[in-house]
Amino acid sequence: MALYGRQPLIVAYIAIGVLFGPHGLSLVTDADLLAEIAEFGIIFLLFLIGLDMQPAKLTRMFGKSLLTALGTSATFFAIGFGLMAAFGYGWRAAAVTGMAVTFSSTILGVKLLPATILHHKHIGEMVVGLLLLQDLFAIIALVLVAGYGGDTESTLASLAAIVISLPALAAAAYLAVRFLVLPLFRRFDSYHEFIFLLSLGWCLGVASVAAMAGLSLAIGAFIAGVALATHPISIYIAESLRPIRDFFLVLFFFTVGAALDVGMALQLALPTVLLAGILVVAKPAVFAVLLRWQGERRKDAWEVGFRLGQASEFSLLLCAVALSAGLLDSEAAYVIQAATILTLIVSSYLVVFRYASPIAMKAPLRQD
Repeated sequence: MALYGRQPLIVAYIAIGVLFGPHGLSLVTDADLLAEIAEFGIIFLLFLIGLDMQPAKLTRMFGKSLLTALGTSATFFAIGFGLMAAFGYGWRAAAVTGMAVTFSSTILGVKLLPATILHHKHIGEMVVGLLLLQDLFAIIALVLVAGYGGDTESTLASLAAIVISLPALAAAAYLAVRFLVLPLFRRFDSYHEFIFLLSLGWCLGVASVAAMAGLSLAIGAFIAGVALATHPISIYIAESLRPIRDFFLVLFFFTVGAALDVGMALQLALPTVLLAGILVVAKPAVFAVLLRWQGERRKDAWEVGFRLGQASEFSLLLCAVALSAGLLDSEAAYVIQAATILTLIVSSYLVVFRYASPIAMKAPLRQD
C-alpha cells in the first residue's frame, strides 16, 4: 500500500508497528524484546559505515564536524529546555528534553543516503561525521542521566572511563585486525561462509567489548568496521552484510511504531506537536547556518540540515533511562517519545521527496 500510495517505506514500517503493537491490535505484545532484536540493525549499520572509513579520512571528518556538532547541540538544547519549561514542566524534565532533542537519527540519516553519496561525496562525510559525534555526546548524556542521584564519584569515573576506553579500544581493534583477523581471512579466503561468519563475530565481539567498557554497542561496531577498512576485503564484507542490516532496520522502525500510544498522543497533542514542529523547522535551518558559516556551499548545507532534521533513537533511550532515574514523569516522557516519532516520520517525507535516497518515490531521485 505504501508503494502504491508513493509513501516512504519507513513510514509504513512505523504505521504497521502502531497497528499491530501493544496499543493497537496487540498481535505483538513484547515490544521490548523486539527493540532489543532491532538494536542489531544499528550495530550492523555502524559496522558497514566503518568499513568505508579510512582512519585518515575519519580524523579529517571529525575535525570539520566538531564545531557544528557543538553549536547545534547547544541550540537544540535551548529549544527543548525552553519549550518544556514554557508548558510548566520542571527544570529536570526540561533539561532531559533539551538533551534528548540535540541528537539526530543515525539510522534515518544513513538509511536515506545513497551509497554513492555516503561513501564518495562530501555531503556523506559531513552527515556521518556529525552523527558519530552526536553518538558520543549521547553516551555522555546517558552516563550523566543514569548517574543522577547516585554517587558523583562513580559518575565522574564512568566519564573518565569513556575518555580512556575509546582510544584504547580503537588501538586494540587495530592490532587484533593486523595480527589475527586479516591472517585468518588470507588463510581461508576461499571459504565464503567463513568470511561471513568471522565478519559477524568480529563486529559483535568488538561491540560487546565496547559496551563492557562503558561505550555503546554501535560505537564498538563502528570501531570494528574502521579497523577493517584498510583492507580490500571490507568491500566484500559490506555487500554480504547489507541484507541482514536492512532486515533488522525494518524491525527497528516497527518497534518505534509499536511504542506509540495514539490515545495518550491525543491527550498531549499540543506540547507534542509543537515540540516536533519546532524541531523539524529549526534543525535544518540551524545546521545550514552553521555549515554556511564554515564555508560550505548553500545547497550542501541545507541538504545536510534536512537529512539531520529529526530527533534520534538515542532520544528514546535517554528518555527511558531518565524515567527510571526519576528525572521524568510518564507524561513528560511520552511528550519526548511521541515528538521523536513524529520528527522521524516528517523528516523521512522531507528527505525522500526532496533529495536522492534508496527509497525515493521519484525515479530520478532513487539511487543506491
